[in-house]
Amino acid sequence: MQKKALVIIDIQNDITKNYKEIIGNINNAIDWAVNTDIHVIYIRHENLSAGTRTFKPNTHGSELASDLKIVSQNIFTKSKGNALSCEEFADFIVENEISDFYIAGADAVACVKSTCYNLRKANYGVTVLSDCITSYDKRKIDEMLRYYESKGSKIICLNDLFA
Repeated sequence: MQKKALVIIDIQNDITKNYKEIIGNINNAIDWAVNTDIHVIYIRHENLSAGTRTFKPNTHGSELASDLKIVSQNIFTKSKGNALSCEEFADFIVENEISDFYIAGADAVACVKSTCYNLRKANYGVTVLSDCITSYDKRKIDEMLRYYESKGSKIICLNDLFA
């Protein structure tokens, strides 16, 4: 197994807006990762705050979306935007000596942004798959891609993986 991982962030039933437009690309990225012997990691979000309506633990909304390909048992649950806040995920990275990450998922202005920022801050290599991310406000995606790049992430599209 390579010391790389494809990380799919928060593609869950409560992400009903816009994810359908990228699910085919994400599933193709998963196929690429499997075929190139790269870890596939799924990150789920659960809202633990009392007043929230989405991503409630043990609900249909917090489950991974049914049209997302599940090819590994590497499923980690976080309750904050930054995936590294999940100790099991952080431990998995260390145990498997992962140094480079390909990022897909939602939401570009929240959890994807926080995870990319914190992975780079920890000196990991980060590549964002620009056509494998979405946001509640899709008008913000280009701005977020520039932000990721300004923090040291590489931006590519899915087809670049096959080149």
